[in-house]
Amino acid sequence: MRMTIFQARNTYRMLRTFHLPNVIEAGCDEAGRGCLAGPVFAGAAILPSSIDHPLLNDSKKLTPKQRQEARAFIEENATSWAVGIVQPDEIDQINILKASFVAMHRALDQLQVKPQHVIVDGNRFIPWSNVPFTCMIKGDAKYKSIAAASILAKTHRDEYMKSLSDAFPQFKWNNNKGYPTKAHRAAIAKYGPSPHHRMSFKLLPDEIQGKLF
Repeated sequence: MRMTIFQARNTYRMLRTFHLPNVIEAGCDEAGRGCLAGPVFAGAAILPSSIDHPLLNDSKKLTPKQRQEARAFIEENATSWAVGIVQPDEIDQINILKASFVAMHRALDQLQVKPQHVIVDGNRFIPWSNVPFTCMIKGDAKYKSIAAASILAKTHRDEYMKSLSDAFPQFKWNNNKGYPTKAHRAAIAKYGPSPHHRMSFKLLPDEIQGKLF
């Protein structure tokens, strides 16, 4: 069930601005890890202590319209923000878990202000640039900077997948964004994979995938 603005405000009040006080802290999160097609995206965000918005929350709890509103606010008001990308061919080479960390590193590399501490959504991370980090399970529902990173990653990835859907309308990426929906798998079975599919993933049941490609 999607949140109303009122529910978002109440949830927002529970989010913390920082994990460690008096340091420059960046939040990181990824989007698209479970998809069959398209890159994995990661967001990184450093926020000012005074930042305030009722929709600054876990991107999965927001509607597409709310995410776009929150993204515009973040991009205008963050101290620094960036998005990192790892394409499908690289995902196939290094695996999706490492690709998620690489995408986060690429986002952090682009920040105009270097953080002194990084907080990451999840329970694992590869150290970046000798900067201390803390992993946070469900961190996007606990810290504003991780929530901002999740919104950036999700909205930029959705936008990218919509742009690809014009050239590959059969996969309906404008709707499923590359996730393994029934219609997406049926299109792969009918048309075969595109150059944007992750060939290391189980696109179809083994007995079907082995016969087709």
